Amino acid sequence: MSRIEELREALGGAHPLAVDKVKDHLETYVRAFIENAPFAVMASSDAEGNCDASPKGGKPGWIHVLDDRTLLLPDVGGNRLFQSFVNFESNPKAGFIFMIPGLEVTARVNGRVEVLEREALLERGMLPEVYNPDDNAGLVQGILVHIDEAYFHCPRSMQFADLWNREIIKTNEGRSLKSLLND
Repeated sequence: MSRIEELREALGGAHPLAVDKVKDHLETYVRAFIENAPFAVMASSDAEGNCDASPKGGKPGWIHVLDDRTLLLPDVGGNRLFQSFVNFESNPKAGFIFMIPGLEVTARVNGRVEVLEREALLERGMLPEVYNPDDNAGLVQGILVHIDEAYFHCPRSMQFADLWNREIIKTNEGRSLKSLLND
């Protein structure tokens, strides 16, 4: 028995509701959540397991749900390091966590990524859908996600962190993070 299996057994096993929530497609409520999420974190790794987690964002609706097994995310100009896209060259798998500020639940999607050229997105009528655009906020390419797993994720970690409570964000010296960043 592996260490993880021993740990699961010692803790009473995975809760049946947790196991049953993982689907190979978007259920209606997960789809609606993703369609309204302004923010996501995309995780990827290369063939050797070197990881990257990249924040992605836009106006609600910037993530296009093509059907219950396919998402389309525009890649809007950023730091031009393209770490995730380098990873996709050797490993097309990615994981996503979608968030809506103020809500303690998240939606998770794991799947296989296909990178689309900018022209393919323009043919679909896609344009960057962002707040506060700058000179670098142009459409670069796109990410077509073929869904392997999709589900809501338990809110416990956000509750443990009191994530959306801006009043508690302080440095170790008791100064607000905002004042520290403005120094």
